[in-house]
Amino acid sequence: MQTVFEIAQDIVRREGGYVNDPDDPGGPTNYGVTLHTMRRLGLDLNADGRITKADVEALSEKQAVEIFIDHYFVHPRIDALPQPLQASVFDMQVNSGTNAIKLLQRLLNDMGQDVAVDGVIGPHTIRAAYAAYQGAPDHMADAYGIARRSYYYDLAERRPASRKYARRRDGGKGGWIKRAEEFLSPHYHLSDTDHRKRVASWG
Repeated sequence: MQTVFEIAQDIVRREGGYVNDPDDPGGPTNYGVTLHTMRRLGLDLNADGRITKADVEALSEKQAVEIFIDHYFVHPRIDALPQPLQASVFDMQVNSGTNAIKLLQRLLNDMGQDVAVDGVIGPHTIRAAYAAYQGAPDHMADAYGIARRSYYYDLAERRPASRKYARRRDGGKGGWIKRAEEFLSPHYHLSDTDHRKRVASWG
């Protein structure tokens, strides 16, 4: 079983280094940490009185791991969820913010629990997560991973500028889809043919 530190290191590996993609709403990003996040946390790394892309570029892998553990795992209480869910929810929290928790809450409702979809892990969400997990211990993590993959496809469907994250230029699976499937059992991975059918309407 991976430690939270190892999970955070894997997230940093998936996110990669510094990028400033105009199609990414997050803006300047380094190891998955955005300029907005650094401003929210007050991380003026070069101590010039401003938090700019220069601070994002100066961020180290070690600092990114610490940010993820403190602010994307412990603070939102992902550590209180059933252990098999933690890695995927944590990874999506870094990638998509509170949409990760809302996705879980919608899944819990689909599984017969009654949970507010508010993006907050409180006592009710924790109890519902354990109740759903106890009812399907061998399937809960895969159910979340499948829902996560669908979320990315649906987002790309609605936002054409983001389609490049779900579909490569050659038509194969993009980073979002491959990332979601890292947390899925292999037999739930889409074949290349099924993926191409899913994105065929994008032109």
